Order: sequence, then structure tokens, then C-alpha cells
Amino acid sequence: MSDEEHHFESKADAGASKTYPQQAGTIRKNGYIVIKNRPCKVVEVSTSKTGKHGHAKCHFVGIDIFNGKKLEDIVPSSHNCDVPHVNRTDYQLIDISEDGFVSLLTENGNTKDDLRLPTDETLLSQIKDGFGEGKDLVVTVMSAMGEEQICALKDIGPKN
Repeated sequence: MSDEEHHFESKADAGASKTYPQQAGTIRKNGYIVIKNRPCKVVEVSTSKTGKHGHAKCHFVGIDIFNGKKLEDIVPSSHNCDVPHVNRTDYQLIDISEDGFVSLLTENGNTKDDLRLPTDETLLSQIKDGFGEGKDLVVTVMSAMGEEQICALKDIGPKN
């Protein structure tokens, strides 16, 4: 084995641990994939058979999990794709500041103050209305590839 055969593997950067490789042919609908350096939820997968010596190709259509944009990619089914580590965490909402940031209570009792209110209008109004009415709200925060965003809301009853 010469060094020339392995030089392509040294391109791992700081973002390498935010994703893991998975063979393109094994990624299914409703899974996750990285398209154009954005974490996406797969909404459509189609596989095309090619000619005599070509690879079968997978055509992915994904929706960016943070901004909702539609992205597409075509990858040979035998090649690896990056799949983002997507985590969902629930936090209790403590406060909403005037500048659009939320104050959240973590499970270990600390506060998390670095998250903005969501850009989704319906979710934004639900959070503001519920907080204004004094309800106890739990928000679900989705995180992937170093980005975090509030993606859901649960009402756990009125504050005592």
C-alpha cells in the first residue's frame, strides 16, 4: 500500500464528527442526509440503473431541517454519503427576551440562553401566546452539525 492510495482520507476537518458515513443505497425516506453541507430530512429517494459499466445512482430530495429549503443530490449507490447526527432535546421555557432570545431550563438545572425564537410563524405565535398566558411550556430543540433550533412545543399545564 502506497501513500498515494490513501491521501484522500486526510480531508477530515473540524466538522467531521458532526456526521457519519452511510452507503447511499441504504439511506431511506424519512432518514437524514447532508446535501450541500446542510442537514436534510429525506423526502424522496429514487434509484436509477445505469448502463454496462456504470453505477446505479440514487437521487435524493431533502428538506433542510433548519430553514425548510428543498435540496437535491445524485450519488452513486455504492458510495458513502454523510449523515448528520440529529438530536432532539426538551427544555422548559423560562423567559423570552425583547431581542428574540429564549431562556431555557436544562435537565441539570442550568439555564441555556443562546437560542433564538423560531422563524416559523405558527410556532412563534404559539410560544409567545402560551408564555403570555403564563402556561408552563416545554420546547423541543433539534440540533445537528453545530446548529440548534426550536422545532416543537408542548404545553404541560398552567404555572402554579
